[in-house]
Amino acid sequence: MASQAPGAVSANKAELIAIADSVAREKLIDRMIVIEAMEDAIQRAARTRYGQEMDIRAKLDPNNGDLRLWRVVEVVEEVEDLYKQVNVEDAQKLKAGAVVGDFLVDPLPPIEFGRIQAQAAKQTIFQKVRDAERERQYEEFKDRAGEIITGVVKRVEFGHVVVDLGRAEGVIRRDQQIPREVVRVGDRTRSIILRVVRENRGPQIFLSRAHPDFMKKLFAQEVPEIYDGIIEIKAAARDPGSRAKIGVISHDSGIDPVGACVGMKGSRVQAVVQEMQGEKIDIIPWSEDTATFVVNALQPASVSRVVIDEEDDRIEVVVPDDQLSLAIGRRGQNVRLASQLSGKAIDILTEQDASEKRQREFVERSEMFQNELDVDETLAQLLVAEGFGALEEVAYVEADEIASIEGFDDELASELQSRAAEALERREEAAREERRGLGVEDALADMPYLTEAMLVTLGKAGIKTLDDLADLATDELVQKKRPEQRRQRESNRPEDKGGILTDYNLSDEQGNEIIMAARAHWFEDEPAAAEGEDAVAETSQ
Repeated sequence: MASQAPGAVSANKAELIAIADSVAREKLIDRMIVIEAMEDAIQRAARTRYGQEMDIRAKLDPNNGDLRLWRVVEVVEEVEDLYKQVNVEDAQKLKAGAVVGDFLVDPLPPIEFGRIQAQAAKQTIFQKVRDAERERQYEEFKDRAGEIITGVVKRVEFGHVVVDLGRAEGVIRRDQQIPREVVRVGDRTRSIILRVVRENRGPQIFLSRAHPDFMKKLFAQEVPEIYDGIIEIKAAARDPGSRAKIGVISHDSGIDPVGACVGMKGSRVQAVVQEMQGEKIDIIPWSEDTATFVVNALQPASVSRVVIDEEDDRIEVVVPDDQLSLAIGRRGQNVRLASQLSGKAIDILTEQDASEKRQREFVERSEMFQNELDVDETLAQLLVAEGFGALEEVAYVEADEIASIEGFDDELASELQSRAAEALERREEAAREERRGLGVEDALADMPYLTEAMLVTLGKAGIKTLDDLADLATDELVQKKRPEQRRQRESNRPEDKGGILTDYNLSDEQGNEIIMAARAHWFEDEPAAAEGEDAVAETSQ
């Protein structure tokens, strides 16, 4: 039996190394990670055998499988922990010349794995290998966001599609799938990697077939000019499964960007359309000029004229009466995609609507000038006809600009500016009284950029003290309304309302400055509080 023992030990050693190699190859992880997992499992089993309190170490030779097992003990004058300490006398047996403070290695005999120890060791190794595999998957995919990947549908859970990517699994959530697309287990599918998130259960790889970037990447695969950078997709918008628009530009004057994307007899665009389940794609020439690009984006509808409102970041598009339904599209699809493509809110008006709107604005402004400036209807209409629409414009424009109006002179211009300034003061005073009636503190009037009208708006929103204002975030105060495709009506959804002062066109920087000024008194109180604490400390001494 003695002659058989070495052979059995050698076989066991060889088996350990073979298992480590096999697991490393199968899971595509470093072989040393598996070796370390085995060492950890052996250490745990040894502690179960010799005592959990011991500091036991194991070392497995990755070449020949030799296993060394030992415990680490500290040399002390008086032993308090029998498991981790040894006195000087006993330490000499382990190492001659050992002194207090040394850490010594005390060899332990090999252990035999029972059923329970073997199961525990197996679980430890599996856990270590799983952790290493998850880390490897995360490292492999973490920098691949925006890349198209092909996988096989593994299963469908609660409407979400789980895709086998070979070395990992990805998920296409329900809202990132193409509507009405039939997906079966075993189907090969292409999608774009949206993002990779590290989680305890392993990396979560989120995929999409509905994102506009998926369409961009498909065009890059089908159109060599896009891949080479000669043609660039500047903007893209999709209504997944139904219709899409892309804005393209060529950096080579000799290449037509639209024609290159369409391809011979539509071969290139059709390849993308088939991958996107028949989604119709409008390819539009991109332009630096916003008005031109919006006109192109609203194709196939024809546009009469475009009016851009820079302050509200909106665009008013006037179309012939017979083009209205085409411009809006089925369920507002055409104008919605055009709005997403241009990044602007678009209002569609017919010629009749635009004429009525202009007439209504003309009458309203004329009446306002009549009442505020105390002038006759003809003079008020002349001001409006020359482009004046607000009292501020009359009060603060150069006097020569008013005097240059036919029939006006310097004396009339000066009088009109004086009356406009007085009217603004009356408005300010009325707003001040209303603000005080709402209970808004006078301290808020000292904040930068805030007018009395803005303070009234804040008061109506329940912001009445410096602390109320200081507690706001910048976007709660000045965030712009979300661009929404509407035709002469505002959205009623809360998320589209914007900040409290969104109608006053304050920038984010101005909003941040207002809030920081409101918070200033918080920090002014700190030195006073510190001085008070110091005074109390001195008194107690």
